[in-house]
Amino acid sequence: MQLIKNEAVMVYKELSEKIIEAAIEVHTELGGPGLLESIYEEAFFQELQMKGLKVNKQVHLPIFYKGNKLDGSLRIDLIIENLVIVECKAVEQFNKLYLAQCLTYLRLTNKRLGLVINFGSQLLFRGVHRVVN
Repeated sequence: MQLIKNEAVMVYKELSEKIIEAAIEVHTELGGPGLLESIYEEAFFQELQMKGLKVNKQVHLPIFYKGNKLDGSLRIDLIIENLVIVECKAVEQFNKLYLAQCLTYLRLTNKRLGLVINFGSQLLFRGVHRVVN
């Protein structure tokens, strides 16, 4: 059992490293902060695919209340390898609400790891926030 747990941790560690490397590449290539979130997200999507990762973008997440589907749905920016949820931001001032949002997405999808990446940071490594469910 411990071996399986350690292997799972390694998968998440290696995958998150690849994701962060891709984000840094995008941030550097596009010249740092100053663009719209949608631009960073699209470039990030392409970079992740170029790295051979399976990526779904703008994934609709239906919401249920007491067994009834609500009219609205949420949109998850990216789901990578069907394991990691990534929320892209491009803001000057980071808000902890983004972490709560990502944690909610993790709970609703029963996933373990999320990353909130703020491309609005001067130094991208300071804009990467891990969220664990």
